[in-house]
Amino acid sequence: MSIEVAVRASAQLGEGPTWDHSSSTLLWVDILASEVHRYAPARDDDAVLAVPQHVGAAKPRAQGGIVCNLRDGIALIDRDGAKSWLVYWAREGVRGNDAGIDPSGRLWAGTMRYDQAADEGWLARITGDGAAKVMVDKVNTSNGVGWSPDATLMYYIDTPTRRIDVLDFDNATGTVANRRPLTHVGNTDGWPDGLTVDADGCVWVALWGGRAVRRYTPRGELDREIELPVDNPTACCFGGPDFTDLYVTSARSGLSDQALMDRQLNGSVLVLPGVGQGVPSVAFNG
Repeated sequence: MSIEVAVRASAQLGEGPTWDHSSSTLLWVDILASEVHRYAPARDDDAVLAVPQHVGAAKPRAQGGIVCNLRDGIALIDRDGAKSWLVYWAREGVRGNDAGIDPSGRLWAGTMRYDQAADEGWLARITGDGAAKVMVDKVNTSNGVGWSPDATLMYYIDTPTRRIDVLDFDNATGTVANRRPLTHVGNTDGWPDGLTVDADGCVWVALWGGRAVRRYTPRGELDREIELPVDNPTACCFGGPDFTDLYVTSARSGLSDQALMDRQLNGSVLVLPGVGQGVPSVAFNG
């Protein structure tokens, strides 16, 4: 196993990697820079799109373009760059954070307060016609969300709980029930952030402050830990031609000058070639 640099960057808050297999590119964002990046490994090119607000996540759309979880709601950006609001829910002091696309193409978008006050965020389900419904409320810092390969389970992280939670998922209706802990991350091991689910149904999670990604089995057992040369890994996803390469974003925000000097890859996007077997991503159906 090797750890390589996919994009050498200085992202303040790199997040939300998503493989867009329609174009063989990696979408990722720098939240605080209000930037959406599209990295093409074949050309070693990282194109940057500036957006008008802090952006928690950007995902591909089935009809082309991207959907973004912005500060004030959910926005659509067409191929030609035209922007429009799909859902507008602006609330003082609140911004969009991580997001995911469920197996039927619905967007699940999380929020959080800038001051990280407890119970002021939420996780909402948004359908292609713009209908939005809060599915998990009283959230602090909504982060990783993903689904089991058979679409019967949804995994979810509210970071300050130090848990990865699992919920029963009904793909036909897009509803969840019976939220319970899958596993707890130790108090000295970092904070669980973004996640992805592999073809075996195992959950990979980036550990903010933990300098590692972990793989947990569907039973919640720690199966693997890989140390990384960054202080704050933020999220991960599988990509590449066969979905075997694990991409990991990272952040510089909050780090001391000494930490930035000691680990100069902070803020970059890493890739772990051939580390596992992911599943194809799903595009938003709006």
